[in-house]
Parts: sequence; C-alpha cells; structure tokens
Amino acid sequence: MAYYNEHTVLWQDGNIVKASEAKTDLYSQSLHYGYAVFEGIRSYRTAAGATRIFKAVEHYDRLCRSAEALNMPYKYDTDTLIKATYEVLKLNNLQDAYIRPVVYAPANMSFNLNTTSYTIIQTWEMAPFFGERLLKVMTSSFQRPNPKAFHIEAKASGHYVNSILASQEAKAKGFDEALLTDIHGFIAEGTGANIFFEKDGALFTPAKGNILPGITRATVLEICNELNIPVEEGQYTIQQLKAADAAFFCGTAAEVIGWESIDNTKFPAPWKETLGKKIQQAYMDKVTEKQLALA
Repeated sequence: MAYYNEHTVLWQDGNIVKASEAKTDLYSQSLHYGYAVFEGIRSYRTAAGATRIFKAVEHYDRLCRSAEALNMPYKYDTDTLIKATYEVLKLNNLQDAYIRPVVYAPANMSFNLNTTSYTIIQTWEMAPFFGERLLKVMTSSFQRPNPKAFHIEAKASGHYVNSILASQEAKAKGFDEALLTDIHGFIAEGTGANIFFEKDGALFTPAKGNILPGITRATVLEICNELNIPVEEGQYTIQQLKAADAAFFCGTAAEVIGWESIDNTKFPAPWKETLGKKIQQAYMDKVTEKQLALA
C-alpha cells in the first residue's frame, strides 16, 4: 500500500514537513541497531462525526516510558504530542487512521549515551487490518525474547524483527498469523497483538511478564469488567488453547479479531455466539463513541 503521496505531511520535532521531503541520517543508531521506540495508535470517525484518537494519553505516556527504558532523551510532554497528532490528522484530512510516532536516535556508531533524540509523527488511512475473516493461526517456531535480555514492556523497534520473522514464517506456510510462546513454552502473544481464549463461559489471557501488555488488552479487560465477563490471567499451554471453545487477538491495528483455528485445530464455538464477538462489538462501540451519540 502507499503510505503517503506528494500531499502528505508529518510532524517532525515541532515542524510540519512534507513526507516526501522529510530526511533522516543514514548513520543513525536507529537504522543500524534498531535503537528507537514507537507507538501504534488509531483514530476514528466517531458516531457523532468527530475525529477521536483512542487512548491518546495512554499511548503517549507509554511512548515516554519506552524511551526512558531505553535511555533515549525525551523532550516532549504528552499534551504537546496529542495536539500535534490532531494537527497532522487535520492537515492530511484523515479520521479513520493509523498513527505512528517514533523516537529515533542521531548518528552514533558507538554505544555511548546519546544527548539528543528526534521525534516524528506519521499518519495514514487505516482499513480493518485483517478484514472480517476469522484467522488461521499457527504456533511459531520463534519465541518471545527473554525478558532478562530486553525491556520487553518497552515498544522498541528492534524487538519487532522477532515479530516480522514469525509472521513471515506463518504466511509462508499458508496461515494468516503466528502465535509465539515464551521462553518456558507457555503461550505469549501474536506478532503484534495479545491473545484471549474462551473456555466454559470464561476468558483466559497470558499474564504480564513475558508479553507486551497492550493498551487494547487493557481495554478488553475493562470491557470484561463492564459486562461481568470472568477473565483470568495466568500461564497456559498450547494444549489448553487447542481445547478452548474460541480465541481472539486484540491490538491497536488488529482491534478485536477472532480465530478460526490454531495449528489447523478448529475452535468449536460459532464466532457469532462467543464472548469474543460480544467484546468485538463493545470495543467498536467504545472507539467510535456510539453510546455517547445515542445518549
């Protein structure tokens, strides 16, 4: 897909710049070592017709925490970046959009601390990431990184080589997406989304520690609380997942998307009758502020 054209603009350290004219340093640590942090954020056209960035504060606060975890200088407050993002959306005439802020490093071929870093905010039109189909998922041969080797709760660019390899492996074998396990062999997460599975009227999801605890995951937990859906966080095996009634991914790009199968084992519950489908609808109502429009 084309992410930008000659009219697209972005925000680069306080300046509005044409995307086609923006520059970065080819000697940057970010290019050579993956030393950068980023966020994936969504904006939506609400039921009332306004543009709303979903969970903007939570995303930009996490961007700050990620930068601090990687010892990257971080000079902008959350309010400044949120205002800049709304400006970029307006200038690009976007409502249903994906937003990608990145904090990246200057030229530096050493491993010494940087005294500065740069921030950019890009946007592009966003259709449903997986479409409407249920996903065929495979257990990846790749595992999530050892949490003692990285700050895995930081959304760091270099970590996503792991995700790219796992996703490419799954697609090469005819699947839609991959599920990664942790270093102990328990289910962890997808390549860019968290997982929930349903069994006997309750939901189960991997606990924090070996996963990136997503903002959409937190929203699903909020919805479960609002709808009185029981949910448990713990350590679960692939065998337990294969015995589940249903499963779904959740993430900013993925939103809430159901699975057809795991390793060609199909889930028995019809998706339309699952807790996942109920949460999927509640999530879309939340991000588009449907309840507020009807009030």
